[in-house]
Amino acid sequence: MENLKENIFKWIIKILTFISLILLAFIVIFIFKESIVFFKEVPLFKFISGKTWNPLGSPDKLSILPIILGTVYVSLIGILIALPIGVGSAVVLSSYTDKKTKRVIRSVIDILAGIPSVVYGFVGLLVLVKFFEIRFNFASGESVLAGGILLSIMMLPFIISTCDETMEKVYRDYNGYSNALGVSKSYMIRKIILPESRKSILAAIVLALGRGMGETMAVMMVIGNAPIMPKLLKKCQTIPSLIALEMGMAEVGSLHYHALFASGFVLIIILFIINIILYFIKKNIDI
Repeated sequence: MENLKENIFKWIIKILTFISLILLAFIVIFIFKESIVFFKEVPLFKFISGKTWNPLGSPDKLSILPIILGTVYVSLIGILIALPIGVGSAVVLSSYTDKKTKRVIRSVIDILAGIPSVVYGFVGLLVLVKFFEIRFNFASGESVLAGGILLSIMMLPFIISTCDETMEKVYRDYNGYSNALGVSKSYMIRKIILPESRKSILAAIVLALGRGMGETMAVMMVIGNAPIMPKLLKKCQTIPSLIALEMGMAEVGSLHYHALFASGFVLIIILFIINIILYFIKKNIDI
């Protein structure tokens, strides 16, 4: 009877995995199919290396290098801010917090992960953007930095949750031995917990970058949405915000319409490349 239940469970998991892969393949194929129409008019290299986005102009004016750089720039700022804070928070949760407090904090983290991105966007618009305008006397507080800071707050729950579970397990496994040997907790964290948690930290980076580079509404509300070369304290635009802003006004079947699908396809390629790089890093860690 137990074997039958186990086999049924295995088959259910396999079927659900297969359905997920089919859906993912369908999405990628659909986006690629819509993009091909555009790439027949504008070569891929020209599309990703040109600096002008003007859907009302000629096909040569449809290129997204500043938008690609804006997407990467905002996401990198977000991960650079969120990673040390998230890993540090996971260390504190796993090693310095009692069970009751840990339960409360984890509930708060889960709530933060479930807050709609538009709410984060409103907070960013009313707090971050206004802060930059008043504190630094900017004409507009919408900037790459504002987007990166907001994105880092949205990444934190994913980083903390991913790292915390592994770190707690490592702490439980080695804490008794460390106490018996008279090893300090800080030494154990530096030499055992953090090195043993490298894989989970890497997984957290993958999840956070995926979340960051695909984020639309919150980032769109604080970066200014100008398709220009990004600078830290200036406006920029990301690929998701470009698609969200212009898909509704693009004529179906037009070159502009297919260019937006091509932008989405480029974003998929970027995420795919990042995941491959991180996969090889993880493989080296395993060795």
